[in-house]
Amino acid sequence: MSLFRGLKFLITVNDLHSLPDAGLEVAFAGRSNAGKSSAINTLANHTRLAFVSKTPGRTQHINYFEFGAGRHLVDLPGYGYAEVPASVRAHWEKLLGQYLIGRERLIGLVLIMDARRPLTERDWRMLEWFRPTGKPVHCLLTKADKLTNQEKVKTLRAVQAEFAGDPLITVQLFSSLKKQGVEETEKVVGAWFDAAVPPSSQPDEATDGE
Repeated sequence: MSLFRGLKFLITVNDLHSLPDAGLEVAFAGRSNAGKSSAINTLANHTRLAFVSKTPGRTQHINYFEFGAGRHLVDLPGYGYAEVPASVRAHWEKLLGQYLIGRERLIGLVLIMDARRPLTERDWRMLEWFRPTGKPVHCLLTKADKLTNQEKVKTLRAVQAEFAGDPLITVQLFSSLKKQGVEETEKVVGAWFDAAVPPSSQPDEATDGE
């Protein structure tokens, strides 16, 4: 069975106190409407596991999924141009920042970016939050089916060039529609889990308070 097959919904949380206290986890983050939920559904081979909304920013909580052996996939709130009150957006950003920086059980970040508009200002902000942790990042350039073959090559090379010399950041093309890039994603994330050392039983910094 492939890595993400059998993925099941576990819990939704809206504050750091409610995070699970066991296992290891990989987080999926991305700008609103970049194709994050579709990518998760494609990886899991499940059409409705992660809710796909036509309204950007609809995912407003941290959603946990499990796929056995103490492994979790964490679906983070989409960031970007969601039509939400400023106070709600501020809560999301605080939650995301504290989770990404202080969560010991988090072993890597899968950053979802629309291949037609990669590396927006908010994508860079997400990377700035996460890079100091020293944990790996894998960038999925989604909706690659909407590009010509020439555009795919150009986009992939351009994003890879931005991270040249940084072994902790990898990049690939991905298409939920064509189900392309699944095996590469599984290989990268699977290697993270294989190399990870389970954290101690002490609470994470991210669960000490908001």
